[in-house]
Amino acid sequence: MCNRARFKGEPETLFGSTGKLFGERPRENTFNPQELRPKSRNYVIREQDGVRGWDVMSWDVLGGQAPWPMTNVRNLGLPQWRRLAAEPANRCLIPLSEFCEWTPNKHDLGDGKPPLKGEMWFAVEDQPTFAVAGFWQHLKEGSGFTMVTCDPNELVKPIHPKAMITILAPEDHDRWLQGSYDDVVKLQRSYDAKRMRVLGPVFPTRRSADGPFAR
Repeated sequence: MCNRARFKGEPETLFGSTGKLFGERPRENTFNPQELRPKSRNYVIREQDGVRGWDVMSWDVLGGQAPWPMTNVRNLGLPQWRRLAAEPANRCLIPLSEFCEWTPNKHDLGDGKPPLKGEMWFAVEDQPTFAVAGFWQHLKEGSGFTMVTCDPNELVKPIHPKAMITILAPEDHDRWLQGSYDDVVKLQRSYDAKRMRVLGPVFPTRRSADGPFAR
């Protein structure tokens, strides 16, 4: 389930934020929020003391306390996730431009190299930057966030039949950040496939002289 995504832009004033930064912006060269991968640090939008601003957090809500990075959660009835879901202060919006799922089967590209899975990149037609429902919490070092998943729609299901990330419509941003636990559960639903598009499969690690497999 979605362990790679992209955000092309800056978070200031996104989704009703004021341009306020909670904490400090990383200044080292390793910070690259345009390419989201597990444990990487990325932008999130959240509310604090009645102000909506943005923050920088690691994409692992448990901060390495599980056998693998906890980048996605689904069962909001589990005590540890219900605690976050029930508290508006622990909810966030993750801004994305597109997200990736890999093809179920490997492809023979006819280049004499082993077959490999292709990348399928999903985006939202009417939202160049869209919001994904998420939770966050303080960790021993910094803060971590996770994306909430739901049943896949008919566009995502052939590629990833188990789940997709919960994309929020603009009119649901406030409800996600400020609503009740029941509101959160109701918003945990697949996005309209007719309002999405997909590119792929692409194979950026295979490059030939004319680049037919590169994106």
